[in-house]
Amino acid sequence: MGIDVVMVATFMAAVATFAVIVAIYAATTVRDPMAKRVKALNERREQLKAGIVASTSKRRRNISNKNEVADKVRSLLGSLKMLQAEQVEKAQRKLMQAGIRSKDLAFVVIFARLVLPIVFGSIVIVGVYFLDWFPEWGPVKRYGLTAFSLIGSYKAPDIWLKNKISKRSNAVRKGLPDALDLLVICAEAGLTVDAAFNRVARELGKAYPELGDEFALTSIELGFLTDRRSAFENLANRIDLEAVRGVVTTMIQTEKYGTPLASALRVLAAEFRNERMMRAEEKAARLPAIMTVPLILFILPVLFIVILGPASCSISDNLFK
Repeated sequence: MGIDVVMVATFMAAVATFAVIVAIYAATTVRDPMAKRVKALNERREQLKAGIVASTSKRRRNISNKNEVADKVRSLLGSLKMLQAEQVEKAQRKLMQAGIRSKDLAFVVIFARLVLPIVFGSIVIVGVYFLDWFPEWGPVKRYGLTAFSLIGSYKAPDIWLKNKISKRSNAVRKGLPDALDLLVICAEAGLTVDAAFNRVARELGKAYPELGDEFALTSIELGFLTDRRSAFENLANRIDLEAVRGVVTTMIQTEKYGTPLASALRVLAAEFRNERMMRAEEKAARLPAIMTVPLILFILPVLFIVILGPASCSISDNLFK
């Protein structure tokens, strides 16, 4: 057929060698996603204990630049009388639940709600009504496109934050039963609560980096906050999950009344595992209903063609002989 077998074999050997090199590189350069974060949190804890502010000029410059941008946005929103304490607090809480630690970005989110509708709405209005982008469209479609661009650009920051919160909450929910089991083991081994949280954060950092991040931050707050209740409440505020609020309530009650921590966490871990199993069973029960539409549209017509096609061909041949 005119194919050089040696050339094909050489090409396949080159491809296989390249794949082996990529696999070796990927296996040898795996980094711990929690190492950098935990190191930064530990450094911050030491700085807070000693009362030391970051001394490097680069960090000062970055912090000052961020503060200047946030101050400019804050002053602009304040001059427009669009800055409300409740609105800022709500945006800051959403940012924390999305895993973004900077509270100054709350002003950027509020500012984006103001700027994006003006920018995108102006572009769409000029393009549709002045530049005649869609000449075949009627007035209803043009008005719908304009309204959709205005509403969508206004809701875009909230949708983005909601998506990040949902992804992070789902990632935390998956690892919560395992984390509670490890907390039970640490409590039965005699570790303190902050040491147990730190240990669980190190063990689960690779498998569940979001949950390890939150537990590491809680461990640090338990180490330097005067009120341990505040550290647990901060954990509940940073994660938008009812299960985490239940864990926090249990931790606060055990701290207050001196009840056994291991037994309470064991019960919670069993409940969360049962809940996870029920969610899996619910998804499996919805599968037949979800598969009905693809079955009717794609599988059954092909099946009918395969089964009835030969019969119809033979019938047509016999009838038109």
